[in-house]
Amino acid sequence: MIRTTNVKSGVIDLETVRYVTEETYRTWTRRQVPRSGDVILTREAPLGEVGMLKEADGVFLGQRLMSYRADPDKLDAHFLLYALQEDHLQDQIRATGAGATVEHMRVPDAEKLRIKLPPLATQRKIASILSAYDDLIENNARRVRVLEEMARALYREWFVEYRFPGHEQAEFVEAEQGRRPVGWEWLPFSEMFDSTLGGDWGSEKAQGADVCPVRVIRGTDFEDIAGGAPIRCPTRFIDAKSLFKRKLQAHDLILENSINAKTRSAGTPFLIDAYTLEMLGSDSIAASFCKVYRPKAKYVKLIPLAYLYLDHMVMTKRMEYFQNIAANGIANLQSQKLIAEGKILVPPAHVLDKILALLGDTQSKVLAYRIQNLRCTRDLLLPKLVSGELDVSVLDISGAEDAQVSAEEVIA
Repeated sequence: MIRTTNVKSGVIDLETVRYVTEETYRTWTRRQVPRSGDVILTREAPLGEVGMLKEADGVFLGQRLMSYRADPDKLDAHFLLYALQEDHLQDQIRATGAGATVEHMRVPDAEKLRIKLPPLATQRKIASILSAYDDLIENNARRVRVLEEMARALYREWFVEYRFPGHEQAEFVEAEQGRRPVGWEWLPFSEMFDSTLGGDWGSEKAQGADVCPVRVIRGTDFEDIAGGAPIRCPTRFIDAKSLFKRKLQAHDLILENSINAKTRSAGTPFLIDAYTLEMLGSDSIAASFCKVYRPKAKYVKLIPLAYLYLDHMVMTKRMEYFQNIAANGIANLQSQKLIAEGKILVPPAHVLDKILALLGDTQSKVLAYRIQNLRCTRDLLLPKLVSGELDVSVLDISGAEDAQVSAEEVIA
């Protein structure tokens, strides 16, 4: 079952759908069975998100969703997808939900939306240009996910299972801190990190001393930023003293400090680097329910290992050891305990250089940065193309490659 949370930024995520019995499926599809190419609009929670069904076998729509099926003789389905994301239609959608405690769009209102319809050939050209960008974005996003999984697998292979190159001849020692290869050393977090900083939330608007605008990174933003998805970090206002203390720097590690224990454990890590700061585009801080771990200058090089250690702890649920759960179900990270007991294993310099090169953390961040640039270009093009401000009628577009070349020409 597709829910409103599965529809986001022009895409429908089928990996996190809810599964039901076949009887329930038949009940919900009596009126209409979804088809590939259907465009889906969320009517509430949130209002106005849009996506297209690329696969329709065995799926159906949950509540608060509207399905549009284009008449191929009048309307290109991909053009409809993009038109619904443009301001002209988004303004109509928002107007229907205005004034309600929770923004909500009634089905009759969803049926009355008015779309500006250029000739079908023009619709297809516009859709081809924007689809070319979306395809590039998705391909790069897929590569980011592959690189992240490769990094996890490599860390597990070398640092957990000790199957690094030459491990057959390696000697091991048993120590109080744990088993390790000879020549590898444990580095305690208490030595590695210079400080830990709490986050801030500030004010929604500039008021009093809170006059410095900042992007605030929450735990829910980690995955989006890492994958190059649209950045939804809110802009809030804090005082100058807080900004000076909390402004994020390259090599900072952000850990989720408080989280609903039913969703996941506290301690999910996120690594800040120069590419991340560039994507955020302005001064940024961690949210008040996060904690920032800042390494000493001499250990900056080891931050990717610390990140992967923490990520491995979360993935294997061992991070739960460093959290306590309050009566209200909120899991809180015991930061001082993590600093006191956390540690990473540091191999000899020649091995360290090799593993850091192989981990490819920078590669994934470069790709995420490229995705953000592609999104910015696409988002600049979309309203100009759909509204007709940019004329594509004279362009000769026969495929995705031509579509992207034409898009570059249009931008110029």
